[in-house]
Amino acid sequence: MLERIEKLQVISLGLLVSIALVMSTQMISSTVSKNEISVTGSAYEIVKSDSGTLNFDIVIKRSSKQAAYSALQTQIKTVEDYLKAKQIKNIELKTINGYYSYKRDPKTGAYTDIQDAYNLYQPMHISSDNVELIKEISNDITSLINKGVDINVSPASYDYSKLPELKVTLLEKASQDAKNRAASMLKPTGNSVGKIQSVRMGVYQITPVDSTNVSDMGINDTTSIDKKVTAVANVSFKIK
Repeated sequence: MLERIEKLQVISLGLLVSIALVMSTQMISSTVSKNEISVTGSAYEIVKSDSGTLNFDIVIKRSSKQAAYSALQTQIKTVEDYLKAKQIKNIELKTINGYYSYKRDPKTGAYTDIQDAYNLYQPMHISSDNVELIKEISNDITSLINKGVDINVSPASYDYSKLPELKVTLLEKASQDAKNRAASMLKPTGNSVGKIQSVRMGVYQITPVDSTNVSDMGINDTTSIDKKVTAVANVSFKIK
C-alpha cells in the first residue's frame, strides 16, 4: 500500500514539473516575441534656491475703526523701518481685511449685536534673491512684538528659477541611466540595447536634500533652500 502511494506522489510531482516548464517556456517566448525591454532610469541634482519670499500679517484690535487704522499705520511704519534696515527692497502691502467683533452674552455664551472691537489684518509680502536673508528675517521678525507689533508669520518659501531647464537635462540623464541598466540586464544573454521604442516621463520629486519622501503625484518642496530634484523615465528599447 505504501509503495503505491509513493508511486502516485512521484507521478504527481512529475506532472507539476512538466506544467511549470510549459508555463515558463510560454513566458519566455512572450517576452522574446515582443523583442523589447522596458527599464526605469533615474537622475538627480542638488540645487540651491535663488529666490525667497515671506508672508506675514499685522494684526490689530481696537475699540473703534478709527483707532484700529491709526494703530495700523504706526505698526506698518515700524515693520517697514525694520525691513529697510535689513536691506529688503521688495515690500508689498496687500489688501486690508477689516471687520467688527461682537460681545458674547455672559449667561448663554451666544454672540450679541453689541460691537466689541474692530479688527484689522494687514497682509505683507517681501521677496529677495538673497535666500539667506529671507531665512534670517523669517526667524527674527517676530522680535517686533517687543516694539508693540502684533504679527503672525507664515513659513518662508524658496524657489529655483532654472527648474524648467534642469528638468529637461535630468530627463535626458534619466533616459541614459535606463539605457545603461538595460545594457547590464541584457549582457548575460548576449543581446544588446537597440533603438528607443517609447519613453514615458515620471513625476518629478523636489525635496529637501536629506529627504527620502516620494509621491505618486510628485513633490514640490518650497520650505528648503537646498533641494534635491529627481527625475524618472520609463523607457522601452528594441533588443538587438
